[in-house]
Amino acid sequence: MIDIKLIRENKDLVKENIKKKFQDEKLPIVDEVFDMDKEVREVQTKCDGLKADKNKKSGEIGLLMKDKKIDEANKVKAEVAKMADEIKELEEKQVALQKEIKDRMMVIPNIIDESVPIGKDDTENVEVQRFGEAVVPKYEIPYHADIITALNGMDKEAAGRTSGEGFYYLLGDIARLHEAMIAYARDYMINQGFTYAIPPFMIHSDVVTGVMSFPEMEAMMYKIEGEDLYLIGTSEHSMIGKFKDQIVKKEELPITMTSYSPCFRKEGGSHGLEERGLYRVHQFEKQEMIVICEPEESMDFYEKMWRYTVEIFRNFDIPVRQLECCSGDLADLKVKSCDIEAWSPRQQKFFEVGSCSNLGDAQARRLGIRTKGENGTYYLHTLNNTVVATPRGLIALLENNYQEDGSVKIPKVLQPYMGGIKVIKPKKK
Repeated sequence: MIDIKLIRENKDLVKENIKKKFQDEKLPIVDEVFDMDKEVREVQTKCDGLKADKNKKSGEIGLLMKDKKIDEANKVKAEVAKMADEIKELEEKQVALQKEIKDRMMVIPNIIDESVPIGKDDTENVEVQRFGEAVVPKYEIPYHADIITALNGMDKEAAGRTSGEGFYYLLGDIARLHEAMIAYARDYMINQGFTYAIPPFMIHSDVVTGVMSFPEMEAMMYKIEGEDLYLIGTSEHSMIGKFKDQIVKKEELPITMTSYSPCFRKEGGSHGLEERGLYRVHQFEKQEMIVICEPEESMDFYEKMWRYTVEIFRNFDIPVRQLECCSGDLADLKVKSCDIEAWSPRQQKFFEVGSCSNLGDAQARRLGIRTKGENGTYYLHTLNNTVVATPRGLIALLENNYQEDGSVKIPKVLQPYMGGIKVIKPKKK
């Protein structure tokens, strides 16, 4: 949510930003908010004036009663009562207008950074740079589900019986490799000075609407029936929510945390072949990072955060690229965002394995996350980034470390987490 001062002082800027995001249907909302905000302030002025007059009149009643001017005192009492009724009506009107303003402000997109490329959708995202050589071996790379099946590492049929489509059992060395990636990512981030956390896996609706837009919530999140609880789609939700309505002490900034969680999302698998695999599933695990910092520090942290993910994937012997998200692909709360995509030698293209976002003060403004400076309290900036999400990260690792004999090399950094195993070999039939 943007600062209402932007609409008061420069609504053309807000409208231009909406146009850059190709959301012209929202342009009238800016004028509606401008007019209602003006009305709220007029109501407040009138209400303040009435309260001052009421207090003055109320003071007169005692003096009149003291002078035994009963009729005059009763007349003033009636005027005061009428003023009280009018004040109540004005206050109710103000509350109603403020709610209308907030509802509209929640759908006005955040002001994007001037460096964001302008484009309508993800097809216009811009490749910034690549890390590692994207190699296509001379031998065929099987579909990842076939690689895992040959290694006796997955059972989707049984998961279908217990839970339905979009779930899976990981088994044996593959399950261990999956967790090794998460454990390595955790330790890597701890070594970068981030505090490790395991957060709640369910959150209240006011936290959900604080960290994301309503359309995102509806598309992603599972609600617990009969309770004000949602299963998290990423631990960023509960990690940022941890600081809801808090005034963070200056000496505690910046807050840098890395968190583990399972994640739950409504999205199902693609049709056909992808239904056998792990690319789109209802449940997965992720190591996440979040930062809460001073406004002037957020862009520096943004640059550091996505590079952490790049280094981790390069340590897994996976080529990656950074893809700058264009204006039309940015979620409404984001100032700037990029995806980290891993190379798929099977498909001979890159696919998303992580996303880094700077949200400015949008989440902090919704959730009331502030700090106190010399000139009073102000909102902090929040950022989040995927460290490693599996099984997408696992798919990238398997494809890029697959050998011609059907075995999979274990990257050196993961071997200690695998009990020293250097290669996973196909099971004998």
